Amino acid sequence: MTKEKEDFKKGLEGVVASDTHLCHIDGQKGELIYGGYNIHDLAEHASFEEVIYLLWHLHLPSKRELANLCLELEENSTIPEEILELLQRLAPRLSAMGMLRTFVSMLAHFDPEAGERSPSANENKALRIVAKIPTLVASFDRFRKGNRLVPFKGGQNIATRFLYQLTGREPLKEAAKAMDVALILHAEHGFNASTFAARVVAGTLSDIYSAVTAALAALKGPLHGGANEEVIKMLREIGSVKKVRPYIQEHLEDKKKIFGFGHRVYKTLDPRAEHLMRMSEDLAKARGESKWYEMSVEIQKVMKELKNIDPNVDFYSASLYQTLGIPPDIFTSIFAMSRASGWTAHILEQYRDNRLIRPLSQYVGPEGLQYVPIEKRSN
Repeated sequence: MTKEKEDFKKGLEGVVASDTHLCHIDGQKGELIYGGYNIHDLAEHASFEEVIYLLWHLHLPSKRELANLCLELEENSTIPEEILELLQRLAPRLSAMGMLRTFVSMLAHFDPEAGERSPSANENKALRIVAKIPTLVASFDRFRKGNRLVPFKGGQNIATRFLYQLTGREPLKEAAKAMDVALILHAEHGFNASTFAARVVAGTLSDIYSAVTAALAALKGPLHGGANEEVIKMLREIGSVKKVRPYIQEHLEDKKKIFGFGHRVYKTLDPRAEHLMRMSEDLAKARGESKWYEMSVEIQKVMKELKNIDPNVDFYSASLYQTLGIPPDIFTSIFAMSRASGWTAHILEQYRDNRLIRPLSQYVGPEGLQYVPIEKRSN
């Protein structure tokens, strides 16, 4: 066996592809670190905007730096009228992630620095992308329901602004806080599929919009960002707490996947799930809607008992977003709203110390075949 074959790891599992300053994950301990800060510390004390700044600059902002960032995110959150008009016409025919994949790419044609490659221009483009994705998601949901876009109020953070534009109502304090923490928890997670896709594209020195579009395409898959939508489908199919155990048992016996459980990296409870579970419970109590949370707790209990598998970040985000009144088919696009901060941080990092990403493959096809003229080939 050649060294190339000895080193082969399907799905690149366990393979280190590059250095990064952005994120450290210890799957054995269940630790997630953003730029040196434990996710528990950030979820308890930081805002999503502070985390965005941390990922882009590798340190937490001062009051002035945070205020400037918040203002710039607000000022850049509006969408060009030409894009809004097209989105309004097409929204009823689009999926949420399909919309983002197309319209984020389209934003490049309206960016005054689209062709610039300087670090400052790329940082500006990263800010515009992160600022505009929440508006695109809210606009899409409003337009497909025949509603007008709600103008945002000044001084709102991203979480509050998104919920306000999505629903047309000022969100409860608990709801806005829950959304803010959820955005923090989804912001960054190392070389996951979508982030790696973004870095591969950035490694060719393609533009940042192309790299983010590639990330969106990867996130669209149900084995990555689409899992929380599958979780809520499961909860609705089960219907009540008393039906959880027979449902899970039957699906496990049939070797069907239970979405929201297990993780390629974590060998223990996903640290993000702890916060989402608590927020799901708190919001359920605040709204008097405990059904989804109680079903989720029972599923977690049964899965631990039968398979010794813990929930991942997707599991409790499903019941949380459901309680927030968010349509399930935009769950993944909310993931994208958050992860765009991590994607752009990785793209900027790739540009700073670039090397084309070009792994080898292991050929397992036939060998020694000889060309046969078409008139002599059998049908």
